[in-house]
Amino acid sequence: MTDATARRAVPVSQVHLQGGLWGARQAVNRLVSLPVEYERCKETGRSAVFDLNWHAGMSYRPHPFYDSDVAKWIEASAYALATNPDQRLEARVDEMIERIAGAQQPDGYLNTYFTILARDQRWTNLRDMHELYCAGHLIEAAVAYYEATGNTRLLDVMRRYADHIAAAFGPSERQKHGYPGHEEIELALVRLYHATGESRYLDLARYFVDERGRQPHYFDAEALERGEDPGAAHYGHDHRYNQSHQPVRRQSTAEGHAVRAMYLYSGMAAVALETRDEELAAACRRLWENTTLRRMYITGGIGSSARGERFTVDYDLPNDLAYAETCAAIGLVLFAQRMFLLEGEARYIDGLERALYNGVLSGVSLEGDSFFYANPLAVDPAQYAARPDLYRGGVVAPRRQSWFDCSCCPMNLARLLASVGGYAYAVDRDTAFVNLYANGSAEIPLAGGTVRMVQETDYPWEGRVRLAVEAADPLAGTLALRIPGWCRLYEVAINDSPYDGSRALHRGYLEITRTWSPGDVVTLDLAMPVERVYARPEVRANAGRVALQRGPIVYALESCDNGTNLDALTLPRDATLSAHRDPDLLGGVVVVEADGMRTIADPSWAGLYRPRANASRAARLMAVPYYAWANREPGEMIVWIREG
Repeated sequence: MTDATARRAVPVSQVHLQGGLWGARQAVNRLVSLPVEYERCKETGRSAVFDLNWHAGMSYRPHPFYDSDVAKWIEASAYALATNPDQRLEARVDEMIERIAGAQQPDGYLNTYFTILARDQRWTNLRDMHELYCAGHLIEAAVAYYEATGNTRLLDVMRRYADHIAAAFGPSERQKHGYPGHEEIELALVRLYHATGESRYLDLARYFVDERGRQPHYFDAEALERGEDPGAAHYGHDHRYNQSHQPVRRQSTAEGHAVRAMYLYSGMAAVALETRDEELAAACRRLWENTTLRRMYITGGIGSSARGERFTVDYDLPNDLAYAETCAAIGLVLFAQRMFLLEGEARYIDGLERALYNGVLSGVSLEGDSFFYANPLAVDPAQYAARPDLYRGGVVAPRRQSWFDCSCCPMNLARLLASVGGYAYAVDRDTAFVNLYANGSAEIPLAGGTVRMVQETDYPWEGRVRLAVEAADPLAGTLALRIPGWCRLYEVAINDSPYDGSRALHRGYLEITRTWSPGDVVTLDLAMPVERVYARPEVRANAGRVALQRGPIVYALESCDNGTNLDALTLPRDATLSAHRDPDLLGGVVVVEADGMRTIADPSWAGLYRPRANASRAARLMAVPYYAWANREPGEMIVWIREG
């Protein structure tokens, strides 16, 4: 574990993404997704429930985790406001905050489901009922809005609630020795600690992390207190489902519900970072490596089973049955960011980038008004229609949907896309890390003064990045450029002169240390050929198959470009892969093409089987970015192509 106490991300408010892929996606998120989600919250009662005037017969009913949906919308709005002031949006948020404040109880408690429907059941079912999860998202919203606007109204409300929780939970005999069934509050409390400087919030986060999985098992005890059989728990008597099967410091494999796991691991890494806890950091490293080296899809998706939305076993990565929930990929981004801050290694940002450009961005349509909950890597619409038992009745679907009863993914997407700038840069004393390449500018506070950095790039479509360093006076420091793990060759120049310093990478970064003068320009050229990617042989679903990747973008075949029965297509081993930009396709993407083959049936063959090989004919294959699939007519899709 490196000395990480000074390493921190450059906040969203100091990073402005303009133009390019991320400028466009953030504009759609701000102008379409946020208004759509605001209206959905109104239509479904998610907003009105905070008025506490619900009664039987109304068109909506309070729900155990609906508070979190509104919280994520506020958080997303805060990030949008941090870089794009909008009086109407701010007024909407302020009005919602007043409703939330009005729902807070005299003792500080704040949860609409229990206040309206189950006032006498507070904190009696932590395993299933999402009280602490909702609290965590409300805390994150409060911190984000305070940081974006300076408005403390929601922050004050949530500090009262956090103090209420801190009084209810802890090690003393008069406190409950519990922890959340759905993790989230752990990482939220660390953010609250950062915003307020109050160490009691960090202490509570550490308590929740360390109490999980201890014996006697809290969830079993609370079930008995409710008069229930602990063995009848959600998805059976399986504490792996919520990562409480053993104390977290002993865990080494990613288990259970994938979103819960990522939120837990993010909280663990955040606590390890603040407390410099090497034992906890070591557990985080083990869990990161198991997740990304044995249980992650090429898209950065995680959680291969729809039953329990969970991890299964190493290398079990089915493509058509992949659940790969959007929220889980978002959780991986959160975990990766904290692991980078903890360790200072580019490999974590490599994982973040993989998830961000593929498994996250696929979750929302290009128009910004429809969403994927799950993100499979192979789709045949006929199977979805015929096997709802396998595909969860439409939650995993070949088309994005306008909404879900469980709307965690649309809300989570909005807050992540609005905050992408916060993942682009980091600082450590006099070192500026450039983690994501995106057109725009950033104000980077170094030990010797603030530097304004301007990026000009068409990344991820092209590998050339121009970084202009703007400082009022000469400033000594280090510029650490992430060389992505997918990049084999790169060139660097300073003020148009080839950089002749050491090319040895330090933890995946090319570090340039010098006295920077106003007007200095660094140019980075990352070679970006199309590459064939292969899975380990233990991944049975991908035996004999190949995936295509160019830069950080994973590609997929769609039937609208390649005809039906995509599994009948073969990419020859010696086929040339070409890439070109199509400005009129899917927002202006780079497509990949190759000459392939299609297996065909003999017209005279009437049976199902026969003792000789099928014939084949030439076929032109065209692949589009995975994130952009399902934005045209419905049809089939595959990521892993047969190779022959």
